[in-house]
Amino acid sequence: MSTTSLVFEQPDTLARTLQGLEESHDMLGEKMTLNMGPSHPATHGVLRLELELDGEIITNVTTHIGYLHRGDEKIAENMQYNQFVPYTDRLDYLAPLANNVAYALAVEKLMGWEIPPRGQTIRVICCELARISAHLLGLGAASMDIGAISVFMFTFAQREKIYDLCELLTGARFTTSYTRIGGQVRDLPDGFAAQLKEFLRNFKPVLEEVSNLLTRNRIFVDRTRDLGIISQETAISYALTGPNLRGSGIAHDLRRANPYLDYARYDFEIPVGSVGDVYDRYLVRMEEMRQSVRILEQAINSLPSGPINVVDPKNIPPQKEAVLEKMEELIHHFIVSTQGVDAPPGEVYFGAENPKGELGFYIHSKGGGSPYRLKIRGPSFMNCSILQKMLPGCMVSDVVAIIGSLDFVFGECDR
Repeated sequence: MSTTSLVFEQPDTLARTLQGLEESHDMLGEKMTLNMGPSHPATHGVLRLELELDGEIITNVTTHIGYLHRGDEKIAENMQYNQFVPYTDRLDYLAPLANNVAYALAVEKLMGWEIPPRGQTIRVICCELARISAHLLGLGAASMDIGAISVFMFTFAQREKIYDLCELLTGARFTTSYTRIGGQVRDLPDGFAAQLKEFLRNFKPVLEEVSNLLTRNRIFVDRTRDLGIISQETAISYALTGPNLRGSGIAHDLRRANPYLDYARYDFEIPVGSVGDVYDRYLVRMEEMRQSVRILEQAINSLPSGPINVVDPKNIPPQKEAVLEKMEELIHHFIVSTQGVDAPPGEVYFGAENPKGELGFYIHSKGGGSPYRLKIRGPSFMNCSILQKMLPGCMVSDVVAIIGSLDFVFGECDR
C-alpha cells in the first residue's frame, strides 16, 4: 500500500492577494457597495456577497447564506433512520451516492454493524464515482467562469456517462437513495462491471486532454496562480478539509488518516499543493480524479463475492419471497418498516472523505428508530466561511476564480 503524497511545486513568486490594496492606499476615495448574488451564475449556488469596493479593488466582504435552508437536521429527528436517506441526496447534490454512504456509516457505527466485504467494495465504487462526478462539475463550472468554455463541454459529457452508470445501478440519475442502513438496496446489476471498466478506459484520455487545455494554458495560469492563497495555518484555523486543505500542503485524507470501508487495501496517493492558491486547488482536484480511477480499477478487478447487507434478523427486513409466503416474516417486515431499526442509546460521530471535504454526522440516540439529535458537518459551510478573509485586496474579476476554486454547494452549506 502506497503512503506517499504528490506535491505540486510552483516557482517562488509574489502573491498578488492584497498587493493592489497596498499600492493604492494613498488613493482611496469614495467606496461603493456591490451585491453579488444570491442569483448569480458564478456564485455556485444561492450565495450573496456584499462587496465593498474602492474602484475595482475589494476592501471588505460580508457573506450572506441561508437562502436554501430546509431544516434537515430537525427533520431527521422526526423520521426513522432509513427514511432520512433521501434527504442526504440533497446535501451535496452533486455527489448523492457518497452522501448516502457517509450517513449510513454513521448509523451503522451507532448500531455496531460492519457490512460484508462485497458491500464495502460496492460502497467504495459509489463514493469514487461520486468524487469524479463532483470534481468534473466543479472543474468545468470554475473553468467556464474564467472563460474556458470548451472544458465545460468535455467535463459534462463525461458526467453524463457517470449518470448512465448511476441509472443502471440505482434506477435514478441524480437523487439516487441507493444506500440503506446495513447495506444497499440491491447488488450490482448484470453488465455494470463491464460498463464501468469501459467508462474508466475512455475517461482517462479525456481527463488528460482537459489537463492539456488548462495546466499550461498561459491565460488560465495567469488567472489562477498566486491568487486566493490559503496558508496552512489559515486552512486549519478555518477547519477546511478535502481538496481545499490539501491544496494548502496538508496531506490529510480520511481514507488514509481514519480508514473506513475497505480503503486500507487500495493503493492510491494523496495529492497536495505547495502554495495554496487557486492553481494548486485545481491541480489537486485533477490528480484526485486520476487517483479515483486507480481505486475504481482496483475495486472492480478484486470485487469480492458474497452478501452485501448486514445479517441482523431483528432489524433487517426479511427477504421478499419469505414475506409473500409466511405470516411471521410479513409481521416482522411490517414492524421494521413502521418502527425502523432499534438503535441503542448513545452518541457517535462519523466523518467521511467526500468530494467537498469531511462530511460528518453526529447522532445522539436515546434508543428506538429515530435520532434524538442529528447534526450534519457540511464541508461547504467551512469552505464558504473563509471568503471574508480571502477576498479583501482582490479585484472584482478575481472573485469568480476564487469561488470556483473553493467548490462549495449550498445544499450542504445551508442544510
